[in-house]
Amino acid sequence: MSEDILVKNLKQQLDRLFNQLADLEECREDLEDDEYEETKEETLAQLKEFQESLDKATSGNITLQDELSSLKLATQAAISSAFKTPEVMRLFAKQEPTQLRTLL
Repeated sequence: MSEDILVKNLKQQLDRLFNQLADLEECREDLEDDEYEETKEETLAQLKEFQESLDKATSGNITLQDELSSLKLATQAAISSAFKTPEVMRLFAKQEPTQLRTLL
């Protein structure tokens, strides 16, 4: 039960970070370049911290590894900017291949 709560909280946190990136992109024209870059760097730093916490959570608990592996992959993708939009990263993290194919 506590693992379910942990997974739920981690998914919510990752979704919040994706929303933060999406909002940042939507408001880019309203922000100064330095303000945009600073906010984006802060969000990416939060994603790195999130990934570190996932690494710690899965290092000692095999049952969590399967549950959190998609979150880890999505976080890595966000950090490395493998995808251009937060929406693609969100669909990837939620394992929604049909919507992902439609979007791409």
